Amino acid sequence: MNKSKVVPLLMSAVSVVWVTACGGGGNGAATLSGSLSGLAPGLSVALQVNAANDLTVKTNQAFAFPSTVPSNRGYKVSVLTQPVGQICSIANANGYVDSTGNNIDGIAVACVSGFTISGTVTGLAAGASVTLSNGTALLAVSANGAYGFPGTQAPGATYAVAVSNQPAGQTCTLTNATGTMAGNANAVVNVACM
Repeated sequence: MNKSKVVPLLMSAVSVVWVTACGGGGNGAATLSGSLSGLAPGLSVALQVNAANDLTVKTNQAFAFPSTVPSNRGYKVSVLTQPVGQICSIANANGYVDSTGNNIDGIAVACVSGFTISGTVTGLAAGASVTLSNGTALLAVSANGAYGFPGTQAPGATYAVAVSNQPAGQTCTLTNATGTMAGNANAVVNVACM
C-alpha cells in the first residue's frame, strides 16, 4: 500500500477515536454547576449533592461541584450549612443525568437575609430553667440574660413564642410573643419570671 494513503487513513481513525472520547459528556458522568446570588459579604454556604460531595461557596459567582454524577442517576443538590443570618434556597435542585452523562447547568442558589428570635430573660431563680417554644423548636434557658433561638427566620415569616415548661415555683410571661418578622430587624421576645 502506498505510504501517502496510509498516513491520512491513520489520522482519520485517530480523529474518530478522539471525537468519540471527548464529545459532550460522553464519559458517562456529568458535572453539576450553577450560580450563587444574594450571599452577604464575608459569609459562606455549604452545598452537597446526594448527601455527599460537599462544596463551600464564599462569593456570589458561578460554581461547579468537583465530583461528577454517573449517567442514568438522579441527583439532589441541598444546603448542608446555611450562612449565619441568611437562608438559601435552591432552584433546579433535582434532576436526572442522561445516559450520555451530559453536564447539568442552571442550579440556582439564592440567599436572603434572615432574622433571629431573641430576647432577655429576667427574674429566673438560680438553678431553675424555663423552656420556650416557637412552633416545633424548643429552647431551654437556665440563666438570666440574653437568649436566642437557633437558626433564622425569613422576612415575612410569622412567629409565636410560648412557654412550654415553667420553672419550678415560678411563672414566666412573654412580651411581643407573636408577630411577623420585619424585613430589617430581629424579633425581640423578652421573658420575665416571678
